[in-house]
Amino acid sequence: MCGIVAYIGQRKASDVIIKGLKRLEYRGYDSAGIALAQEGKINVFKKKGKVADLESFMEGKNYSGEIGIGHTRWATHGAPTDENAHPHYSQSGKLAIIHNGIIENYDSLKQDLLAKGHEFKSDTDTEVLIHFIEDIKDNVGCDLAEAVRLALTKVIGAYAIAIISEDEPNTMIAARKGSPLVVGVGKDEFFLASDASPIIEYTNEVVYLNDLELAIIKDGELTIKAVESDEVQTPYIQKLELELEAIEKGGFEHFMLKEIYEQDKTIRDCMRGRLNALEGQLVLGGIHNYQQNIINAERIIIIACGTSWHSGLVAEYMFEEFARIPVEVEYASEFRYRNPVIKEGDVVIAISQSGETADTLAAMEMAKERGAIVLGICNVVGSSIARVSHEGVYTHAGPEIGVASTKAFTAQLIVLAMIALKLGRRRGTITEGRFRELLIELDQIPEKVKKSLDLDEQTKEISAVFKDAKNFLYLGRGYNFPVALEGALKLKEISYIHAEGYPAAEMKHGPIALIDEDMPVVFIATRDSSYDKVVSNIQEVKARKGKVIAIVSEGDSLIPGIADYVIEVPHTFEGFMPLVSVIPLQLLSYHIAVMRGCNVDQPRNLAKSVTVE
Repeated sequence: MCGIVAYIGQRKASDVIIKGLKRLEYRGYDSAGIALAQEGKINVFKKKGKVADLESFMEGKNYSGEIGIGHTRWATHGAPTDENAHPHYSQSGKLAIIHNGIIENYDSLKQDLLAKGHEFKSDTDTEVLIHFIEDIKDNVGCDLAEAVRLALTKVIGAYAIAIISEDEPNTMIAARKGSPLVVGVGKDEFFLASDASPIIEYTNEVVYLNDLELAIIKDGELTIKAVESDEVQTPYIQKLELELEAIEKGGFEHFMLKEIYEQDKTIRDCMRGRLNALEGQLVLGGIHNYQQNIINAERIIIIACGTSWHSGLVAEYMFEEFARIPVEVEYASEFRYRNPVIKEGDVVIAISQSGETADTLAAMEMAKERGAIVLGICNVVGSSIARVSHEGVYTHAGPEIGVASTKAFTAQLIVLAMIALKLGRRRGTITEGRFRELLIELDQIPEKVKKSLDLDEQTKEISAVFKDAKNFLYLGRGYNFPVALEGALKLKEISYIHAEGYPAAEMKHGPIALIDEDMPVVFIATRDSSYDKVVSNIQEVKARKGKVIAIVSEGDSLIPGIADYVIEVPHTFEGFMPLVSVIPLQLLSYHIAVMRGCNVDQPRNLAKSVTVE
């Protein structure tokens, strides 16, 4: 959600910022803007719509200057309008701010400022914050950095901010709490961004700000201070491993299609250095220090949102089958609001692609306070979830630019499968022989995923038949039930077709009333322990004239005689089947969305990194 890019140095700031905002378009947004320090003044250019609309608006205007801040906004307080777009001025117009997050006590602050004669031009909480900062600066008589620090001690909520000032022209102030912010360190220049993608072409040295840290960039120097104590912190500079090519489309029409096609590679990358099938070895260094705690745990709680929640549902089956540990899977957004029972020694696994999901972070903090061991599974090195966790495992899927997660889902499943197998072997709930068999099968998954990608053209043909459907139903059993949920979510996200996922057995408890000749029903019907039951469910749909699309195991001779359309995927152990069966569902959603003229990489109203609750 939202994107921040800022620059201070010798380059033309607007060029760096506009290019950077385009790199962040995947995060989801509805307006864009930029503020530039120009000849002793701060000039703001902002526009509802895309970054391209902002560029058109800026044509013919002076956008020189070597200091600037830029933003893409995902609306919270106030509709997507030119006035509500960032950056925002202070009361005097001498300060400008960009902000990701939500200031929860903005209204009480605003009422105090209104009483003092302040006038506001937007409906946003962000404009209130910059007015509040200036009010403190004027009344206390301090510099901008101290005014920001003092203001943030009074603010309730989440924020990543960047501020520039007319009165301090060689200064930029930034801070974060609950929303990501990274500082790129170049030669006599600095960059700010919500993630590393806008920075990588200029520098590979970065500082990840921690919560409640203030970054002061002044006269070519970077100083980090604690918001609450004013104590100076030593900046920890890290090397980025991200390659510029990884955030380009690489010849594909969309990032989503590129990322679907990367999955055989990303799964292999995730296993590299961890799994040696021939020698029967599985090494997970990221959870080494707490391995015994996990082995001894009486239960595991998995917390996640969206697609990551679906991967958690698959993991529930894996952990209970392999390790025989009871598992609960919770929506992170609901978990901390229902006063859950958490015992000391419980293991909480938090899953997030971005590592910045606000609901998941809040749930993790609560679990830690109550004595749980918290493990993080995420994709982004240096992200908040990686730092809040006691330990964890990176998925190594590489940047995922498309808003709808694809390769993140399969990478999470691989990590969870490896953890479950490791626990099962250490707990003695699977034999050495079975353990080795499963490692060999897991090692073959990348090739089976690659073979599933060869079904793209067939899937495209089926998509053409159903692109105008109004509703879809996705059904699966066992390990494939979460895949049904994930398939329905993908279709909703990018094609805007209403879709629901259900356990196949639950169809008769309500959804069967929807089935008629206009209802496409997608069955994940691979050969597993529930196969015969799923075949019966297909018969029930066909008896009501529903249109059946079936994902089946290679060589299936029964279902092709019943279903209207059949897609055969390579067979594997049923616990690993979601890694294979999900591929045609991703392709189906993609092609339907493209045929409907939808913006596949940036679906409406959605954001890649959900950094507000």
